[in-house]
Amino acid sequence: MAYSKNGPGENQTISGVLILVGFSYLGKLQILLFLLLLVIYLATLFGNLLVILLIKLTPSLHTPMYFLLVNLSFLEICFTTSMVPQLLVHLLVEEKTISLTGCAAQMYVITIMGLTECCLLAAMAYDRYVAICHPLHYTTIMSGQVCAQLVGASWLIGISVEVAQTTWIFSLPFCGSHRIHHFFCDIPPVVNMACTDTSKNEIMVFTVSVVFIMSPFLLIILSYICIIYNILKLPSVEGRRKAFSTCSSHLMVVMLFYGTALITYMRPKSSSSPETDQMISLLNTIVAPMLNPIIYTLRNKEVKGALRKAVEKSIFASRNQRTENRGNQSGGDKEKS
Repeated sequence: MAYSKNGPGENQTISGVLILVGFSYLGKLQILLFLLLLVIYLATLFGNLLVILLIKLTPSLHTPMYFLLVNLSFLEICFTTSMVPQLLVHLLVEEKTISLTGCAAQMYVITIMGLTECCLLAAMAYDRYVAICHPLHYTTIMSGQVCAQLVGASWLIGISVEVAQTTWIFSLPFCGSHRIHHFFCDIPPVVNMACTDTSKNEIMVFTVSVVFIMSPFLLIILSYICIIYNILKLPSVEGRRKAFSTCSSHLMVVMLFYGTALITYMRPKSSSSPETDQMISLLNTIVAPMLNPIIYTLRNKEVKGALRKAVEKSIFASRNQRTENRGNQSGGDKEKS
């Protein structure tokens, strides 16, 4: 596919190369942003990998809730890795180019991960609903097979819907500037490059967002209405506190994810600018995935307990190894003497 750039007094074709303007306007401050985002990215990888390893290595955490959390952490790793490494490179180089194929591939991954996360958060809300509203039937309803089906359905919806949407977006005829005023290939700036009337296309994007993104959000709201109703019926304050604490981490993650997404994509165009949009997108796409494992670790006693045991076990093994090495060294010295 070729892009036709029509500027004042010029008409030239740009084949398969786009420019992600990103944070070029920051000038030398891009170095500081590079260091900050590098730390955030490494913290995201470390935090989510730590959650996955803790759950895998701790038998007491092999429950439906933590099975869903493992999938969420894996998804966050894929999501951030699809854009942050390239952004870090672009912060250091002058030519911030991306191939047409690379742009399409990036949009495929980002949109698939975003929609899958919406569905996965809805599945986690359903898990909390069953645990609090139907505790006696929890193990029966949330069986291993049901959990696998919920995760599989989340990925199936994300892949099928977003592959179709992204393929359709990149089938549009593009012309005008080949510069994308964003730090990744997001849907709005790419659609804005089309040289045809995109009003129908924007309606289609909006419809997909309402049906496949807001529908999981409505399911989450409905689940928590039922959860809160049942919690308020509990006779003791301590019982209500414990019941609410089991879903507080998930609720915070939902508020963080949907809150930043709504601010990013639902703000009036009159109140937005490329620079503001990019800063808000940083919260949704880079900062939020770093905070999720922190929320689940600091707000969850079981995860904190598993982390403490893992640290203690590691320290104990390290001490035993040092003691054994000293013993072997001492024995070798005696044999020499």
